[in-house]
Amino acid sequence: MSPIRSGGPMKPFLELVASEIVLFDGAIGTMLQARGLPAGDPAEKWVIERPEEVVRLHRDYVEAGAQVLTTNSFGGTRFKLSNWLDPSRTRELNRRAAELAREAARDEAYVAGSVGPTGAFLEPLGTVSREEMKEAFAEQVSGLVEGGADLIIIETQMDIQEAVLAVEAARSVCHLPIIANMTYNPGRAGYRTLMGNTVAECVQALEEAGADIVGSNCGTGIDDMIQVVREMKLVASRPILAEPNAGLPELVNGRTVYRETAEQMAGKLPALIEAGARVVGGCCGTTPEHTRRFRQKLDEVQGRR
Repeated sequence: MSPIRSGGPMKPFLELVASEIVLFDGAIGTMLQARGLPAGDPAEKWVIERPEEVVRLHRDYVEAGAQVLTTNSFGGTRFKLSNWLDPSRTRELNRRAAELAREAARDEAYVAGSVGPTGAFLEPLGTVSREEMKEAFAEQVSGLVEGGADLIIIETQMDIQEAVLAVEAARSVCHLPIIANMTYNPGRAGYRTLMGNTVAECVQALEEAGADIVGSNCGTGIDDMIQVVREMKLVASRPILAEPNAGLPELVNGRTVYRETAEQMAGKLPALIEAGARVVGGCCGTTPEHTRRFRQKLDEVQGRR
């Protein structure tokens, strides 16, 4: 891995992406569950209740070779937080999530402020107006920026309208690099989001909204993700990010299990890069061991020792 710092300030993130394949961390939620987060509890609770465990996980990813840490704020809009936290603390929680990642990153990794779906539906399908949703995203991003995020990652989006609002909201409150990821599922009509959006229309809309990097995370294992990236490459003019799950989840004795091993996924990483990914990492079911194997494989691919 090339040094992020060379005795001076951190290299601008987009400059790093232009110069090498960049490695994100792996899962947050499934890893915290493996470390004791009760089933059904939102991962963000530990930002308040067990911050030391969040820092420890972030640090494990840094030591495994991740160049970017994702904040534990995936469900950090007021729509999601209101299920268990006073919505007036939304900005505070997101600021704290970024501070914890910043503490773990030290000067060895970038911090990406994670913004997930709101879980709400826009009018006319739902009751939330476009302005309300945009305000919720802006509030979350503002907290992440205050906490020290170096960039924003809008992820696991299933509705292109919501994703575009998230990008626009982020752009309205900060000048940081913005990554925008959709989640695609395979089907007879090809890869589409849950709301029926195609890969091509999502890439185009996200780039027009101002995303600096477009990508996909979650929903599939690495084999399907390779195909998704190939489709993205046909239309994307910005760098592409890919963060597959460790396979599809299976329920075994009441526990969710992901079966793709670190070795299996790392073995397919060159194909993901060849398909067009410039930024790679892991989503649900991946661990610091996956990150470690990814780092080793990337160093091989990029001719480093």
